Formats: sequence, structure tokens, C-alpha cells
Amino acid sequence: MKYSIASKKKVLVTGATGFIAGWLIKKLVEEGVCVHAAVRDPAKEQKVAHLKKLSEIGPGKVVLFKADLLETGSYAEAMKGCNIVFHTASPFITKFKDAQKDLIEPALLGTENVLATASATSSVKRVVLTSSVAAIYGDTIECARLPNGILTENEWNVTSTSNHQPYSYSKVLAERAAWEIAERQDKWSLVVINPALVIGPSVSGYSTSATHDILGQLVDGTLKAGAPPFEVGVVDVRDVAEAHLRAAYIKNAEGRHIVFNEAKSFLDLAGYLTENYGKDFPLPKKELPKWLLWLVGPIVDKTFSRKMISLNMGHKWCADNTKSIEKLGMTYYSLKTSTEEMFQQMIDQGQIAKK
Repeated sequence: MKYSIASKKKVLVTGATGFIAGWLIKKLVEEGVCVHAAVRDPAKEQKVAHLKKLSEIGPGKVVLFKADLLETGSYAEAMKGCNIVFHTASPFITKFKDAQKDLIEPALLGTENVLATASATSSVKRVVLTSSVAAIYGDTIECARLPNGILTENEWNVTSTSNHQPYSYSKVLAERAAWEIAERQDKWSLVVINPALVIGPSVSGYSTSATHDILGQLVDGTLKAGAPPFEVGVVDVRDVAEAHLRAAYIKNAEGRHIVFNEAKSFLDLAGYLTENYGKDFPLPKKELPKWLLWLVGPIVDKTFSRKMISLNMGHKWCADNTKSIEKLGMTYYSLKTSTEEMFQQMIDQGQIAKK
């Protein structure tokens, strides 16, 4: 599906140092777009060096702006004159002290803050929100309870809370708030991207997502005895960036879009690495029995509560990505290539080492 990028019109990308944002900005700059890149601290050279480099390569450019999700009005200057707002900023972390402060408030209040500014900025015509399939379902067992056992854009996560699956809870609160705000105005249209687990290399070259932590556990010996029997949709980060572009520039794009290639288990991802890396890294070669994980999981890792294990491990994950293909014209990267490129980059950057 062809689409035309209005290269003379400026855009804003929030969370510009993020995993998805890096590829999105790269694609925009390559198309000649001036990108207003909102970051928490433009003075942190390590965080923004790759964005400055993209600007130097052109033909578009990157202009850095300081903004904070929790600071009301802080996006006003960055958004001024922008036709499209890509709101990608939202924490994706597996280790946190306080779910409310570390996950929920930045996601929800940040979305409210950015969209309130969009409503007050006359140039903004479309907002593309980075949500997640986590806003569609809370636990994998829910797939089996749906019509035909398949997740679609019509479903909403109604089971996650601040105590159970808090990341998922943060995503559903933020997306619901976005739709409520969008419906109260008629100045801009909202299009939402709901990606599954995002993998692949980063533009910055260093870890910017909890996905890197997950892949690291496959090879650092943590899962040497066996991988958890956990299945999830998986998608390349470059595909997610492309979905954002299409959501922004395809005139009749609307609603939510589940974005993923295939459902894979942790053992499947490890299997992609076996051929080239199996001799040098302790990759898992089998899955742990669910009963054993239920017994010892919470002791080894507090994120594996017995409730989480019961409702997610050993259950099939199944979703429908037809809308992304038919309405956005998406095609998807090889997940084997995505996994290998991500892993090799982590080796090259010294994030993981041979055991």
C-alpha cells in the first residue's frame, strides 16, 4: 500500500530516545522530515548522540527539545508548528520499586499531558499513539476465552491492576484516556498502534527497552535449566516504526492496530540463536514444567508471581493482525533475522559476554 509523506510539515516524536522512536525518527529523517524530538534531558550526550547523527546524515533533520511526561505544558514548545504527534513515550521496564510512580503515572499522566497540548496546538491534525497488545489483554489464558480464541482490536484488558500485571495496567489506562480525550474534540484524529513484544537492533546501539533484558536472560545462564513455557506475539522494531508512519500518513487510517508477525515462545527465540551462538552461550534447550516454575519461580524472580504463572504459562497466545495488513499495508520482517541482529548488537556493545 502506497502512502505519501508530507516532508515539508514538521512532526513531534515524544520519548525520542526510545527503542521504537529511534527507528521512527530515522525513517522520518530519511524522508526529509524535520522531527522535533522531545527528550527528558537533551544535555545527556550518550542518550541523544545517535539522534544528532541522524540529523547530520539528513536529508531531514532532528531538533531536540526538553520535555517531561509529568510536567504539565512541557511539550508546548516542541509541538509548536507540528502537523503530526507521535506519542511513543511510556516506560517499559521489568524492574521497578513502585508501579504507581514508575509505570502508571508516567503512562497515564504523560498521555493526558501530551494530548491536552495537542488540543491546544492549532497545527496538529493527527496523533499516533504507541499503545500495546497489553491494552487488549492482561493474561494469556484470556485468549482461549475469546470468540475463536483470538485477540482482536475489539477487546480491552479488564483484568490487570496496579498489583497484577502493572505494565499492562499502565498501557490500558493510557490508551483509554487517549480515546476519551480524542472523542471530546474534533481538531485532530487519533490512530493507535498496539504492538506485541518488540525485538530487533536499536538505532542507538545500546539497550533502550526491557526487551533487551528478556533476550539477555536467554543467554546469560538464567534460563540454562529451561525456558518458561511462555508464548507471546513478536514483531521487529522496524515494522513497528513503519506501522507508525503508515498510521500517520495514510489518510483514512483509524482506530487500533494489532501489530505482530508470529506467536513465539521463549524457547523459539532461543532456537533462532542456536545455530550461530549455541556453542558459546548457555541457551535453554527445553521448557521448564509449569508446576516447577509455579513452585520456585516466585522465589527466584519476584516478577513471576504464582498468579502470573498460572494465568500465562503453558497457554497459547493467538491474535489477529489482519487489520495491520489490510488497512496499513504491513508486511513483516523475519523474526529469526530480528533476533540474531538484536543479539549480535548486544554482543558488539558489550551488553552480554560469552560464558
